[in-house]
This record gives sequence, structure tokens and C-alpha cells, in this order.
Amino acid sequence: MQPSPPIKLNLGYLICTTICPAACGRRTYSKIIIDRVPCRKFYFGGNHMDKVYDKCCGIDVHKKLIVACFRKGSKQELRNFGATTRELLELANWLQNGGCEMVAMESTASYWKPLYNILESSELKAMVVNASHMKAVPGRKTDTKDAEWIAELLQHGLLKASYIPDKQQRELRELVRYRKSLVSERTRELNRLQKMLEGANIKLSGTVSDINCMSARNILEYLLTGEFFDEAKYDEMYKQKIIAHNLKASKEQIIDDLNGVMTPLQRRMMKELLSHLDELNVHINNLEDEIDNFMKPEEKQATQAIQDVTGIGKNSSQAIISVIGTDMSRFPTAGHLAAWAGLCPGNNESAQKRKTGKMRKGNALLRSTLVVCAHSATRNKNSYFYAQFMRISSHRGKKRAYVAVAHSMLIAIYHILKDGVVFKDLGADYYNQFIMERKINAYLKKLKALGWEVPVVAA
Repeated sequence: MQPSPPIKLNLGYLICTTICPAACGRRTYSKIIIDRVPCRKFYFGGNHMDKVYDKCCGIDVHKKLIVACFRKGSKQELRNFGATTRELLELANWLQNGGCEMVAMESTASYWKPLYNILESSELKAMVVNASHMKAVPGRKTDTKDAEWIAELLQHGLLKASYIPDKQQRELRELVRYRKSLVSERTRELNRLQKMLEGANIKLSGTVSDINCMSARNILEYLLTGEFFDEAKYDEMYKQKIIAHNLKASKEQIIDDLNGVMTPLQRRMMKELLSHLDELNVHINNLEDEIDNFMKPEEKQATQAIQDVTGIGKNSSQAIISVIGTDMSRFPTAGHLAAWAGLCPGNNESAQKRKTGKMRKGNALLRSTLVVCAHSATRNKNSYFYAQFMRISSHRGKKRAYVAVAHSMLIAIYHILKDGVVFKDLGADYYNQFIMERKINAYLKKLKALGWEVPVVAA
């Protein structure tokens, strides 16, 4: 039989040397389907594509099953392992004894982490690959074929490794993520407390700006006793400095807002909720101390340096450093870092027409942290980020403007960490330096549309 027509690639030709009814006949070139003997071969410029690794292993990872395909030249060996530590150590010993040069696995949920830790401790080189980069042909997907496919792609150097930091940074990232989850849980509990107070007709949120402050807590402790909050009690608490003197409501308004109708069940629920809030505060404080003690000196220095960026505080800087680290050499440019973080538009172009390009998923912790920082930075009306936000939000919307500000903040962080420069805010009037005349003409047009005439000055 004649081979299928070649497919032109950027690097050469992918030629099917035999007709395979299962795949080649359907003109499917997204994956090379192999059984015991490959039904296709890679050609590069008329010659066989060079093998990057002579001995390598492709692993299909599951919760309780590990399928490994160990390729040695043109031969391969398949084995199944369990997911326990003992069986993972057997897998590592098998690969070490065979002289494995590189191991590749899919990033399946969190099941890859124990295997990666074992391979790392066994001094075996391993890479984690995005599963979407290795899609299977429909109807031919099994655990064994997935492992074979990963191994063959790895052997020819066609896999792109995901960025996996060292073990110390991974553990720091786990601490920061856990702290973030506890802070989110505390916010949910405060919202639940606010709903309970509204159900009891107690308008505490109209009295204090934050229901988690000391004054609000002291007022709640008194209300849970079932006593009536009157003017005498207010004066007593005010003199003892139990409540602050700068509450946003007046004395009469506070007394009216705090006298609601609270049932015994609501009191018991609020006591449990306040107890839970106290526990969460203790856990969060302990985690913050643990993070401070766990960070390396260079990480603490980097954390302090990026806090000069408008809108970034201590907790946010720790989260950013835990994700990207301090070594920026792994990202060739600031654009690579922004793309990896998922803070730049995607590419979606066809027939030389640019379509809507959604952002990549990126790193969820980094992107959410930077967007929150962007919200904080745009509140400073003297900063460049405020000017950028106002400029973009007027015609693109606030959400896109916040993402654009977060992108600019990440670019600044990249140069601070890589070049060792100090952050300098460009100021809110940065854009006015370039488009002042154009803005004047635009405002004059708006005034004329409203009926205002330019006064004529006599010569």
C-alpha cells in the first residue's frame, strides 16, 4: 500500500508509513496509536526523528493505579503498580535499575504529587505534563495506551514540562493556600453572623464599619446575655473604653439599632458561631507565624521588596512569592510570566481575523491574589494604577480593567525580582503627558454638545 500523503509541520514532515484502519484511515494525526509495534513513525526532513531519550518512562497516574511504560530504545515494558508508598518505591527502584533517564506523567488532580515526591527523593528526573497537551484519539483510550503514548512522546522530546518548584517552595505554597482557605471560611462565618443579626432585627452593621472589630465583639457579648441595651449601659461601656469613641452612628442611633428581638435559639447559635470565629482567628495567626518562620531569608527580602508596589500587602506578597519564587530565570520575559499566570488574553485568530481570546486558566492562587491587589491599588487616586483603571474601564468595563491592572502589577514584580530595581509609581497624571491636547479637544466637544460656546477673545 502507498503511504498517506505527508503533513507539513514547522519542523519537517509527519509521514504515515503504513495504513492503519483504526487511525490513519480516519486521517487522525493528533496522536500516534501504537500497539506492541508502532503503526507510524516520525520523519524529519526525510530522515527518522532523533530520539532525545534512549531510556524513558511514561506513567498514567490514577488514584489507586499506576500504569508505567518503560521504553528502552525500540522495546518497551509495561507494568502496573499500586499507589501506596511501598509500591511507589518499587516503581522507583525498577526505573533506577533500568537506567531511566526521564519520567513523564500527567498532572491528574493531586494524585501525581506522591509519585513525584518519591521520584524526586530517588534522584530520578521527572516532568509533569498538562493532560490537554496529550489528547487521545476517540475510541482508542485505555490506561495502557495512554502510558505508551506518553512514553513515545517523551522519547522524541515532544512534551512540554510544567513548572514544578522545589519541595521547600511547594510546602510554602501549601501553607499559604491553607491560610487563604481559612480566611475565606472566616469571611463566610462573618456573613452568616450578619444574617443572624438581621434576622434578630439588630442593625449592628449600621453601627460599626466592621462586625469583626473589638467594639462589635464587646457589644455582641453583652447582647448575648439577654440584657437590654439602654443609654446608661452605653455610657458605662463608653467610659470603660469597651466601645470606641469614633463609631459611625450617633448615640441615639446605636441604642435603637441594638435593641432587637433575639430568641434563645438565636443566642445559642451566635455563641457557637463566635466560638468558631475565635478558633479560626487562632489558626490563622498560627499559620502566619509558621509562614514567617518557614520562609528563607531571600524570600523574606523579596516579599519586602514587592510590598513597595501600590496595593500589595504582607499576606499578598507572601502568596505571590510562594507561587513564582525568587528566581525569575525560568521565565525568559515578563510576558512569559503573565501568560503562565493567566493574566493576558489568549490567541484566537482565524483567516487573519482576531476573535475573542479568553484568558488561560493559569495559576488560580496567583491570579486571584493579584486581582484582589488590583482592587486595592485602584483606590489610591494618586497612583498610576488608578489612571490605568479609569482609562480602560471607560470603554472595556471594570472587570477587564482590574485584570489589566493586575497584569501591570505582575510585570512590575517581575522586574523587581529579576533586575533588583525599586518600584516607582508613575503617578495618576502619567497619561496626560502624552494625550493632553487630545483630551482637551474631547472635553471641548462634550461641552459644545451640551450647548456651551467657546468665548471669543478680542484681538
